[in-house]
Amino acid sequence: MKYSMRSINRGGRPLFVAGLILVTAAAVVSCVGAMQSTQQRAATSRVETGGEAKSAPGSVLTGEAALGDWTTDAPGVRRRITTAELAVPYATESARNFARVVPRPEGAMPKVPAGFKVEMFATGLSKPRQAQTAPNGDIFVAESEANRVRVLRDADGDGQAEVSEIFAEGLRQPFGIAFYPVGNKPQYVYIANTDSVIRFPYKAGDTKASGASEVIVSNVSGGGRLAGGGHWTRDIAFSKDGKKLYLSVGSKSNVMEKAEDEPIEERRARIFEYTPDGKNERVFAYGIRNPVGIAVHPETGDLWTSVNERDGLGDHLVPDYVTRVQSGGFYGWPWYYIGGNQDPRHKGKHPELKDKVIVPDVLLQSHSASLGMTFYTGRQFPREYQMEAFAAEHGSWNRARRTGYKVVRVPLKNNRATGEYEDFMTGFLTAGGEVWGRPVAVTVARDGALLVTDDGSNTVWRISYGGSKGRTAAE
Repeated sequence: MKYSMRSINRGGRPLFVAGLILVTAAAVVSCVGAMQSTQQRAATSRVETGGEAKSAPGSVLTGEAALGDWTTDAPGVRRRITTAELAVPYATESARNFARVVPRPEGAMPKVPAGFKVEMFATGLSKPRQAQTAPNGDIFVAESEANRVRVLRDADGDGQAEVSEIFAEGLRQPFGIAFYPVGNKPQYVYIANTDSVIRFPYKAGDTKASGASEVIVSNVSGGGRLAGGGHWTRDIAFSKDGKKLYLSVGSKSNVMEKAEDEPIEERRARIFEYTPDGKNERVFAYGIRNPVGIAVHPETGDLWTSVNERDGLGDHLVPDYVTRVQSGGFYGWPWYYIGGNQDPRHKGKHPELKDKVIVPDVLLQSHSASLGMTFYTGRQFPREYQMEAFAAEHGSWNRARRTGYKVVRVPLKNNRATGEYEDFMTGFLTAGGEVWGRPVAVTVARDGALLVTDDGSNTVWRISYGGSKGRTAAE
């Protein structure tokens, strides 16, 4: 099959919390993690097997205990999943357990760790997806279904968006957003449509595009909205030195089972690299089923990605993951997963690739739907959060008992993943398991707060720290 080698070598206006609707301070309900409930703490020791205690609060869940569902989630719960926990394919039936999003119950708020606070930055949006913070502090949010990008601004520093403007509309399922040149004085906003990368002229403070768009990459394989495949999001990021533009493209199919899928997948399930003008294309890494979110580590310059792995093999296959991406690396899709584990739907195919498959750095609970990611560059959170990663877990459908629906922290040591991850923001389900919120993306505000887009409740959440270990930007 020529697929692998040829492709490698080929080089109504919404309402907002402030400004657009009047909201009193009392109406902004906040949730302070310091009052974490006994029920939350107990969740750290429950697993799917009847709620049996497996681990004391504060320890790392491993083995079977690490695979638990949403009932085992709580801020501070740590998990470590390894290749030893990989289930046998088809150990359970392939579930179709889609979430029907319900209105946010009165008083319901996400949960965060002790010392942190969560509140609404903006609400009434139209399915907010990816978000990026401009150098001047404005928040650019892709409202993908509405085919537009919106700008939010906290003009008075009260933690709520007073300014809301549509920067650009008439786009094609926009998702990724990046500013160029890198640094404090960008001249362009790059936007990744599902089938192209474009850019608009930009200067700090612009809330509407000042000129027409320019196509930078025109031949992006676009579209797709199918359960278990058809990934339409495209994320973009610039290298630390600004000399490279990265573009992530997910697969069209779940696992390329049909021969007719092969030509379509030629330019999918990979991360491309370009120069900022959209030229000099090369495949940076491949065999990555759906690298929804990408981010560049601010210190090392390494490219990282947050990935949706495949469906259809059972509740505990295949783990999603967050990983540093190796240049030229092969991550298995569609023939293998998490190292040299062959997908039974491709039995006997491409044995020459088995030993080339890279095992990702951090394995997540299967079917969590890991989407946007970022590195914490603020100075507000405690010192240990500096340069660590956060990823948004949109939530499962291909699992009998739900998982995901949270934001996780990925601890790093010497700028490398430890293999563990920690629940950071949870609570998007009712006590009965109904879903009211679905995290999509994370970005760091200029004041050091962490902002989370949620296309279930159409909200951008703001997480701030008020504990004794916080620091000011001057420190």
